Amino acid sequence: MNDAIRLIDFSIVAAALFSAVFWFLASRQKMRRISRKEELDAADINRILTQLNRAQILNARAALMTALATLLAALRLLIDALQR
Repeated sequence: MNDAIRLIDFSIVAAALFSAVFWFLASRQKMRRISRKEELDAADINRILTQLNRAQILNARAALMTALATLLAALRLLIDALQR
């Protein structure tokens, strides 16, 4: 049972770490500012949408890892409560 608890504890830390890394990567992506006078062409719009899609994918992965860490922490607390 102690090995299972250690595995859950390690999984919580790993999921939280992955979540932090994904959110860090999503926050690092900066978009170039566009002047009001500049005309947008198809390539500019494609770059903007690609950047938004990549940030959304990283944010979704981070949210998933956060949810996993939360579920594992709840499982760990439940195991502790049942052992008492």
